[in-house]
Amino acid sequence: MPKSLTGKVTRSEVAKAAGTSVAVVSYVINNGPRPVAEATRQRVLEAIKATGYRPNAAARALASGNTKTFGLVVPNIGNPFVASMAHVLLQESMNHGHVMLLGDAGDDRKRELELIQGLLNRQVDGLFYNSVDRHPYIDLIKASGTPLVMLERVEPQPGVNMLRVNERQAAWQVTAHLLSHGYQQVGIISGPVDMLNAQDRIQGWRDAMQDRGLPIDESLMFPASYTPQGGYAAAQTMIARGRVPRALFTSNEGQAIGALRAFSEHQIRVPQDVALVCFNGTNHSSFHVPTLTTVRQPLREMARSAIHMLKEGQSEAQLKEFPHYLEIGESCGCEPQSQS
Repeated sequence: MPKSLTGKVTRSEVAKAAGTSVAVVSYVINNGPRPVAEATRQRVLEAIKATGYRPNAAARALASGNTKTFGLVVPNIGNPFVASMAHVLLQESMNHGHVMLLGDAGDDRKRELELIQGLLNRQVDGLFYNSVDRHPYIDLIKASGTPLVMLERVEPQPGVNMLRVNERQAAWQVTAHLLSHGYQQVGIISGPVDMLNAQDRIQGWRDAMQDRGLPIDESLMFPASYTPQGGYAAAQTMIARGRVPRALFTSNEGQAIGALRAFSEHQIRVPQDVALVCFNGTNHSSFHVPTLTTVRQPLREMARSAIHMLKEGQSEAQLKEFPHYLEIGESCGCEPQSQS
C-alpha cells in the first residue's frame, strides 16, 4: 500500500483499507466518542495491523490536553529510598496508563530547576517532587497550573498536595526502642539541620530523651548529608573526638551503611559496641551485616495516593499522612524478625 509523502501511514489509508470513513477509524483508535459496530471495529483493527499505522501520540495529546505522562523530580536517584519510591511511582503510573519521566537533579539545585522547566514545557499531566534542599520551586510549578504532589515535608500552602509520614513521631519511636534496651546514651547522625525533615527527626530524638528524663547531649548530634559518605564522615568524626555513643540513630539507610563501614575500620562492633537503628530503610536493609533495624514507609500505598491526588487535579490541596512501622533487625541488639 502506498504511503504518504512523509513515509507514514495516515488514517485515510487505514480507512480506505478498512472500507470505512476516517471518522470511524478515529472512533476506534480513541475508543469513542461514538460507538462502532464490532464487525467494523475488527476491520479497522485488522487494517491498522496490515498497514503498520501508528497513532501520533503528540497530536492526540494536543487535541485532548492530556499527555499521558507524569514527571518525577528527585534529588539523587542513587539514594536507595528515593530509588524505591521512584520504582513504585513508575509502576503505579503505568497501571494508570501514564509514562513516568524521571528527572535526577544529582543534588544540584540549578539542575533541579532545569529539570522542572523541561517537564513543564513538555506539559506533563502532573509532577511528583522531592527537592534538593529546603527551597523547592513550588511557585514556578503552581504558576504553570500543573498538579503537584510533594514527596517531602514542606510548609502547607494552597494548591500543594503532600504525602508524609510523621517523622518526628517515628524518630521518637526508634530512639525509645534503643532506650528500651537500657541504654542511657543515644547519639544521632542527623540530616542537614536546615532541612525540615532533619529538624523533625532531631526533635523526635530529643522528645524520647526528655520523656525518659535523660539529659540531651548536643555533642552527640552529628549533622551529615543523607548519603553513605555523610554517615561515614560523621562516624569518623565521633571516633576522632572520642564521642562514640553506646546507641546511635542514623537518619537514613545510606548514613547507616557509611557508619557501619567506619566502625568496622576501627574494630567497633555493631551491635556489641554500638547499637544502631536507622530511618527510611529499604528492602536492602535485611541484607546488610548486621541486618538493620529501621523505620519503613508504606511506599506502595503512598504511590497509589500520589497518583490519585494528581488525577484529581488541583481543585483542593490534600495532605495525607501515612503510618510507619519499625522493622527489627540485628543492628540494635534484638533478635531479628524472620524474613518471609
